[in-house]
Amino acid sequence: MENITIIIMMLFGIVFLGILSNKYKFPFPIVLVLSGVVISVIPGLPVIALSPDIVFIIFLPPLLYHAAWNTSWHDFKGAIRPISFAAIGLVFFTTIAVAVAAHALIDDISWPLAFLIGAIVSPPDAVAATSITKGLGLHPRLLTILDGESLVNDASGLVAYKYALTAITAGNFVLWEAGLNFVVVASAGIAIGVGMGYIMYLIHKKYVCDPIVEVTLTFLTPFTSYLIAEHFHFSGVLAVVSTGLYLSFRSAQIFTHQSRIMTTTVWDVVVYILNGLIFILIGLQLRQIMADIGGYSPLSLAIWGISISFVVIIVRFIWVFPAVMLPRFLSKKIRDKEEFDARNLVVFGWAGMRGVVSMAAALAIPFTFPQRNLVIFLVFCVILSTLVLLGLTLPWLIRKLKIEPYSIYAEEYEVRNIVVSQTIAHIEENLSLLQDELLNNIKSKYEVKFNRLQKTELPAHYFANGETLSTNIFNEFTQLQIDLIKVERQKIEQLHRSGDANEEILRKIERELDLEETRLNMDMYEG
Repeated sequence: MENITIIIMMLFGIVFLGILSNKYKFPFPIVLVLSGVVISVIPGLPVIALSPDIVFIIFLPPLLYHAAWNTSWHDFKGAIRPISFAAIGLVFFTTIAVAVAAHALIDDISWPLAFLIGAIVSPPDAVAATSITKGLGLHPRLLTILDGESLVNDASGLVAYKYALTAITAGNFVLWEAGLNFVVVASAGIAIGVGMGYIMYLIHKKYVCDPIVEVTLTFLTPFTSYLIAEHFHFSGVLAVVSTGLYLSFRSAQIFTHQSRIMTTTVWDVVVYILNGLIFILIGLQLRQIMADIGGYSPLSLAIWGISISFVVIIVRFIWVFPAVMLPRFLSKKIRDKEEFDARNLVVFGWAGMRGVVSMAAALAIPFTFPQRNLVIFLVFCVILSTLVLLGLTLPWLIRKLKIEPYSIYAEEYEVRNIVVSQTIAHIEENLSLLQDELLNNIKSKYEVKFNRLQKTELPAHYFANGETLSTNIFNEFTQLQIDLIKVERQKIEQLHRSGDANEEILRKIERELDLEETRLNMDMYEG
C-alpha cells in the first residue's frame, strides 16, 4: 500500500509539471526524463520494480495503439518508402553501430549483449517526436515520415531485441535464420492484427451501441491483439499497429459521436499516465541501478554513456543522406513527384529522440541477465541526451536553417468550404418543401458558416427577425441541424476515404461536429 501511495503522489507531481510544461511551452517528454532523474535523488524512496514479464504487456500495447490510431493511413501509405528506409534499415544500421561501439568500449560486454543495447536504443519514440515537433511548422510530409518511422521502427527494433535476448540465453545466433524468421514473424503479426481489426470492426458496427462499452472495447483491443500474436510467437507490436491502423481508418463507420468524444478523452488520459508512470518507475530504480554498477568508475560510466549517445545521434545523419539521395538519383519519377529540401534532412536527423518504448524494453530485461543494470543505465543516458540535447535545440535549429513555417490554414479553408457548400446544396435540393420559417433558419445557420469562411462577421440576430420559435418548431429545427451534421459527416468520410484532404483537418472538423451534435442533443426540449 505504501508503494502505491508513493506512485500516486509521484503522478500528482508529474501532472503538476505537465501543467507547467503546457504553460511555458516546454516539451513534456523532456519533463518526464528529467523527473526520473529528480526522483532518483530523493532520499528515502523505495525501489519499486515491476516484473519484466509484464512490463511490455502493460506499456507497449496501449502506447503503440494510440500512436497508430492517430496516424493517417493515406499519409502513411504515401510515404511508405522513406518510412521503411528509416523504420527498418536505419534501425538495424543503428543496432549494429551501437553494438560495435559498446563491444569496443566495454570489456565485459559480449556481442549478444552489445546487440541487445543497440536494439533497445535504435527506435526513436513516437510520443517524443510528436510532442517536440508540434507547433514548429514542419512540412506535413516530414511529420508523416517522423510519425510513421516512430510507429513501425518499434516493431523492427523489438524483433532485434528479442533475437538478442535469445542469443544470450541460447548461446547461438544464425543470421540467415534470424532474417527469415523476421519476415515470418512480421508478416504473421500484421495478418493477426488486420484479422483482429476486422473482428472488432464487425463487433462495433453490428452489436455495440453503448459508448461506455465501445470505449472499453477500444481499451481491450490492443492487449488482445498483442497477446494473441505473442502467444503464437509472432510480432505483437506489428499486430497492435496493424489493428490500430485498420480500425482508425474505419472509425467514422463504427463509432457514434458520443463514443468518439469519450474515446479520445479516455485514451489521452491513459497514455498520459503510462508515460509518466514508466519514468517514475525508472526514477525509483535508478539509485539501486547506480549502486549495482558501482564497480565501474564514474568516469568510465560517463564516457560510455556519452559515447553510445553520440553514436546513436551521428549514425542517423550517416544513414539519412544516402537513403534519401540514392532513390532520387535512380528514379526520375521520385525527382519529379517529391519536393526536395536538404534542410528537411537535417531536421529529420536531428529529430531522433528516444523515449518510453526504449525505457520499457530496458526494464523488461529479466533480472537474471548479466549486466542488466548497466544496460538500463546506458539506455537512460541515450534517452536523456537525445531528448534534452536534440529536443531542446530543435526549435533553434529550425530557426537557424531559416525554414519557412508550413501552414495548413489554406488547405483547411478549402476542406471546410467543400463541406459547407455541399451541405448548403443539399438543403436547396432536398429541403425546399419545409415550412419557410424552418427552412430560413436552417439555411441561415449554414450561410453563417459559409460567411465565416469568407471572413465576414457573424450576424447580430441568428433567428429571423429575432423572433422566438415555438417549442415544436425549435425541436424540429434542432433535429434538422442534427440531420444535416450527418450530411457533413458523409462528405468528410468521402474525403477521408479518398485521401484528398489532410487527415488532421478532417479529424478537427469531425471533432467539432461531435461536440456540436452533443450540444444539440442536450438542447432538445422534452416536455
